[in-house]
Amino acid sequence: MDLSWMGWTQPTAIFFIVIASLIVCLSLWEFISPGGAPRVGILRFETTRGDRLFISLLGSAFICMAWLGLVAASLWWGLAASCVYALLVFIFV
Repeated sequence: MDLSWMGWTQPTAIFFIVIASLIVCLSLWEFISPGGAPRVGILRFETTRGDRLFISLLGSAFICMAWLGLVAASLWWGLAASCVYALLVFIFV
């Protein structure tokens, strides 16, 4: 199968590997400690671990897109901002 049209690069591969690793780690966490105790955070609706992961991934995508479009600095700073955002989501949401 020829996938050369997709333009696979090292950053693209790393991106998909990280997403897959997060899902595997979350699955293992759920297997080891079932339930995850849904909680109500600052958004005022009940979230589980998976919900918080989805919210953090979605927000991180928007942070990186905004960073690319609005800031001239390196995208590594956008990644750092995304990691801080994800940490805050898992703590407060």
